[in-house]
Amino acid sequence: MTRFTYAEYISLFRTSDTKRNSSPRKASSSERDIEPTEPSEVICAVRRGDVQRVCELASGVCELASGVCELEADDWTPLHEAAHRGQTACVRALLKARGVCVDKRTLQEQTALMLAVQGRHLDCVRVLLEAGADPDISNKDKETPLYKACEQECVRVVKLLLASGAAVNQRCRRGWTALHEAARRNSIQLCQTLLQARAAIDARNADDVTPAIEAARLGRIEALAFLIQKGAGVNLQTCDGDTALTEACRHGHRETVKLLLEHHADANKASNANLLPLHIASQRGHEEIVSLLLPVSSRAQLRRSGISPLHLAAEHNRLNVLRLLIRSGCDVNSRLSAARSAAFQDGHASALFCAVAAGHTRAVAVLLEAGADPNIDPLSPLLLAAHQGCVESVDLLLEHGARLDTSPPGLKASFPAVLMYTHQLDVLRCLLEHGCDAQACFTRHTHHSRSEPEIQFCAWISSSCWSRSAAAVVDLLLDGVGNVRLCSRITDLLQDAPEWPSIRDKTSSPRPLMHLCRLKVREQLGTRRLRCVDSLPLPGPMRRYLSSRTGSDPTHELQNRL
Repeated sequence: MTRFTYAEYISLFRTSDTKRNSSPRKASSSERDIEPTEPSEVICAVRRGDVQRVCELASGVCELASGVCELEADDWTPLHEAAHRGQTACVRALLKARGVCVDKRTLQEQTALMLAVQGRHLDCVRVLLEAGADPDISNKDKETPLYKACEQECVRVVKLLLASGAAVNQRCRRGWTALHEAARRNSIQLCQTLLQARAAIDARNADDVTPAIEAARLGRIEALAFLIQKGAGVNLQTCDGDTALTEACRHGHRETVKLLLEHHADANKASNANLLPLHIASQRGHEEIVSLLLPVSSRAQLRRSGISPLHLAAEHNRLNVLRLLIRSGCDVNSRLSAARSAAFQDGHASALFCAVAAGHTRAVAVLLEAGADPNIDPLSPLLLAAHQGCVESVDLLLEHGARLDTSPPGLKASFPAVLMYTHQLDVLRCLLEHGCDAQACFTRHTHHSRSEPEIQFCAWISSSCWSRSAAAVVDLLLDGVGNVRLCSRITDLLQDAPEWPSIRDKTSSPRPLMHLCRLKVREQLGTRRLRCVDSLPLPGPMRRYLSSRTGSDPTHELQNRL
């Protein structure tokens, strides 16, 4: 049941309109659980701080004395109310009343002592403990008064509870102890007080997290340094295999990492996922922490992990870390282990593929400039970039040597397979500028292997994602070929398209001599020089004539100039 104040209880049933609805209404189950009763005389006296009235009621000289032990809503007694409000004199008076139980719990399993601790009412805590209150009765979350006192960072209350015999190592529902909470609060005084009471310095919660690991996770460097000084283990691991160093790296606490390394934290202790702290720092992009870890991380251990920090930095676009790792000598062509590659359907292995798959073009550029090989993965990054429609990545990969004739494993086509992964005209145009063999799309193949049948261009263009814009594709491809003839299947597909007049003109034999000369000159210049055609010492019309970019026909423009 939810706990409400008395004003809230009353507000649930009263409105500003004093008129009552004359028609009867059946109460809901939640309303039946709440009794809209007025607070008792004792409760009202406690709220007013009327100690004399409370004493009268507690001593039995008043006819309302029975209200001292009466349970209010949520099993809330006057003693709970007095402890909650810090009314020490009222607490003393109520404890003298007949039948008052000092350890009575509310429905939320709160004792008067717990309420006094939560309110930081030191005098009330002292009076209740002197009256025999049990300091180890926990609330519904199994949190003891000692735990709550640490949560409140109230050292005096903690000392008082410990002096009264509070169990220092009792755990809450999640397995946290008071020392965990003290470490979270970065309180050296609390930690010292608890350790003097023989708190377990390496107590573990439900996930095997120790106070030192929790302090490292939150960057509580003062508490962590104190715990290490008192003998806390710096290399203990959680149930996931994470150490204090791993957690500090994950959350970017540079000074905490330095402290741990100074106290011999093992930078080569792997987690259950077989990742070192260097992997975690690279993944999160903490450049300064990566700089600290590089000198103390074993290259052999990194190889045994089956994954390079470069893979994680590339996947998460951590450019500064990526450059730092490359400068430190990390191999840009290192591959995932066979076990890690097998976890992916495409079986990729390189950091470059990770960057392309995540769509991080700048990371792709950094890796390629550092010498990454774009042709070492079973599925070429070029095919993936073309499929994603990322023209910039396609351009970078081709510029750095990605093969245009690449094919995915188990697929054989009579034309460049990269076209099958292309869904945008801009990407197709980029491929053609880099020398994609458009002629193969219109070449007839009479030989077919039954064991490895080839996919024909006409069959693909008729059924692929290009089917609705097949005419635009064919029209663009024809700009890169000489005299060709379309098969009947393509002709039937394109005859009703708006681009058909242009296609019909381009497929008429013979093609204009200017066009054929253009193709021959482009072939002689080569792809790399054509990419710099705008910087060649040629007149503007000639440069546009050699360019494969669409727009006004450069052939006609040059012909007019001549």
